[in-house]
Amino acid sequence: MERPAWAPQGIDISVPSVSRMYDYYLGGSHNFEVDREAARKAMEFMPGLPKIMQANRAFMRRAVRYAVSRGVTQFLDIGSGIPTFGNVHEVAQEADPAARVVYVDHDPVAVAHSRAVLEGNDRAAVVAADLREPEKILADGEVARLIDGERPTALLMVAVLHFLEEQDDPYAAVVKLRDELAPGSMLVLTHASMDGIPLASERTEGAVDVYRNTRSPLVMRSREEIARFFEGFELVEPGLVAMPLWRPDSSPEQEDPYAFSGYGGVGSKA
Repeated sequence: MERPAWAPQGIDISVPSVSRMYDYYLGGSHNFEVDREAARKAMEFMPGLPKIMQANRAFMRRAVRYAVSRGVTQFLDIGSGIPTFGNVHEVAQEADPAARVVYVDHDPVAVAHSRAVLEGNDRAAVVAADLREPEKILADGEVARLIDGERPTALLMVAVLHFLEEQDDPYAAVVKLRDELAPGSMLVLTHASMDGIPLASERTEGAVDVYRNTRSPLVMRSREEIARFFEGFELVEPGLVAMPLWRPDSSPEQEDPYAFSGYGGVGSKA
């Protein structure tokens, strides 16, 4: 198996990675054949997967602009993935050049590519860490350098919590991070769900099975289970909704039906 020149040393390119599969769905080039193969297999069951990823990205950009409009200019993006056009730092720093962004991911390709993209940008950084160990994220030097704990921060968890299984205790991880946030901070979250997918559930299960063969199985949660992540936050209007319905820039009716799969929301910490 040929290793591309940009691939960091020491990574296993025989196992698919969810961040590299996501990159493939979005039309990126930082993925390996094993990632493309897994992504194509998942798309055999759910051909609309790229539309779901695009809806995630569009929601994230609207939420970042909303946060800046409310005076929040610090962003901690956990499970940030491989940077593609219109990433958090681009959107935030376009809205406010003083905005600061820390990306966090455990995929070495995502971290290496983020470092390359952020070179020369002293208001943005990337940290190699895992959401399952929130205390390590909070203790990181780059987080301390860029995020002022006394000021409101937007905590982004876009398309990441559905890769944490119950034994990983995702709710505890969110609580640990929430408790460190200053009043006025925000939680920006999207999560996969069976709700809204325009397919029979057995077809959806086929796509979920593909993820079981990666190191990050996909966990579908109900709207009620997803809403629990917002405990301690007040949901911003219109609440926890299908992503195209959250403060849309244009008419959501024009969206692909797959874009309405799963949920997105923004919470504000009192």
